[in-house]
Amino acid sequence: MQQHRIIVLGAGYAGAIAAGRVAKRLRREDVSVTLVNAEPDFVERVRMHQLAAGQDLKPRPFAEMFAGTGVELKVGRVTAVDVDRKAVTVGSADGEEELTYDSLVYALGSAWNTQGVPGTAEHAHEIASRPGALRLRERLAALAPGQSVLIVGGGLTGLEAATEFAEARPDLDIALAARGGLGDWLSPSGRAHVRKVFDRLGITVHENTAVAEVGAGYATTAEGTSYQAAVTVWTTGFAVHPLAAATALETSETGQIVVDATMRSVSHPDVYAIGDAALVAGPGDKPLRMSCASGVPTAWQAADALAARLAGTKIPSTPLRYFNQCISLGRKDGLIQYVTADDRAVKAALTGRIAAVYKELVCKGAAWGVANPTTGMPTRRRPVAVSTPQPATARVATTEQ
Repeated sequence: MQQHRIIVLGAGYAGAIAAGRVAKRLRREDVSVTLVNAEPDFVERVRMHQLAAGQDLKPRPFAEMFAGTGVELKVGRVTAVDVDRKAVTVGSADGEEELTYDSLVYALGSAWNTQGVPGTAEHAHEIASRPGALRLRERLAALAPGQSVLIVGGGLTGLEAATEFAEARPDLDIALAARGGLGDWLSPSGRAHVRKVFDRLGITVHENTAVAEVGAGYATTAEGTSYQAAVTVWTTGFAVHPLAAATALETSETGQIVVDATMRSVSHPDVYAIGDAALVAGPGDKPLRMSCASGVPTAWQAADALAARLAGTKIPSTPLRYFNQCISLGRKDGLIQYVTADDRAVKAALTGRIAAVYKELVCKGAAWGVANPTTGMPTRRRPVAVSTPQPATARVATTEQ
């Protein structure tokens, strides 16, 4: 029987884990696993605020991470996906190449979201990608003492960026503009701790502030107030890669691929979507937010479901729920906000140096998990029993194999 060709697009947390996991589930002689990514090494996206602040991150080349796993890395940028022909076009310095697949795992993820605010794309910086973080790093390093930096967006990324920059550059005037109250989704103790850290670091907070325009050296609110900003950093959320919406795949209004409980496309059963690229229903049918905490379990589910369908075995089920939100507040402080399964804050929260250590362990564990996707679990290289998985809904087990 000819090898079943599996192509994984994107090697963020979700894509890299899915590639390694499915490769360890099936016999190497039965499947080929190709991982397509624009860069040759793994990017710890959850550390981009650290990179922008001037810290050097540990290099993690995929060639080392996937050595001996059977995963083949192809460095290039995906320019087109034809789900009817089962073909992917990849561009590189050597030109364009078309790859064909039997099963596709779409994990191209997301980028920063300008929200359509005038001037943002031209004048603001982003830290949703390594190139963006490196550009911001260079710009911040060039600022003279006393110059101003405005972070727009009061979510997790905004809080981490503001505190990281203020700690690394106490000589700068750091401010944060939040559409609501500072940390308004957190528990009372969580909000109090964030405010305490912001006060200690001297960060100015503009609450209930919506930025309506970004210019060279300023940002203007919807009410017409203008804030001076030598550098504006935009952290108001993420937008998915536009490629999926240009295909025949069924997508949502956000451009995310609509999937079933096993992360399989509802319109094309030979395509799986994971991470930020997928519209995934979590507890209470509430869509999972775009995050590493969401992407990792969707990668587990997709890899195990695909392997089970090919092997003709029962499909395991991975719990999709939240436990906490981990927020770094500089290198020596942090906040671990415990949450309900559907991501609502509860009273309990861990703060201070212990929380910072906790967050650091989570970040290290996430990167380690990319290279060790099945550690602690039975790993069985099963033979492929069917050349093409059947589109009919398969039985899903209640526990993971």
